[in-house]
Amino acid sequence: MNSFEQLIGNRILVSAVTGWFVAQILKTLIYTLMTKRFEPERLVGSGGMPSSHSSTVCAMAAASGQIYGLGSFEFAVTVIIAIIVMHDAMGVRLETGKQAKLINEIVETFKTMNGKTLAEEKLKEFVGHTPLQVLMGAILGIAIGILMV
Repeated sequence: MNSFEQLIGNRILVSAVTGWFVAQILKTLIYTLMTKRFEPERLVGSGGMPSSHSSTVCAMAAASGQIYGLGSFEFAVTVIIAIIVMHDAMGVRLETGKQAKLINEIVETFKTMNGKTLAEEKLKEFVGHTPLQVLMGAILGIAIGILMV
């Protein structure tokens, strides 16, 4: 069996990648419907509904649980990784996005008040996730992981 066949035959990897892909497509569609504009960056960007990070790690954990069993080392490792990723998305990354939004507003106000042009690029505001976005990503990922195995 060649390397490509091994990769596409890895049900855990394929489940995780599918979880990411489906979440990114849904995230882009939801964003487009809500804002009435299509932004290609949403297809690969962070932040938004549902969390593609959560979907990816939960698909991986669900597939691991089905293949190796809920008492396995593999399932334990993937669940712990999923918890860390989801906690980080709702914590540090969410706060980073809030800070970026505030800094962008301050820079815009400074430009308006002083009429000066700043060379700074706008900071990315879509970085983290709300608990609801993480939950929806987790549910999506678990469903994908179960259906793909």
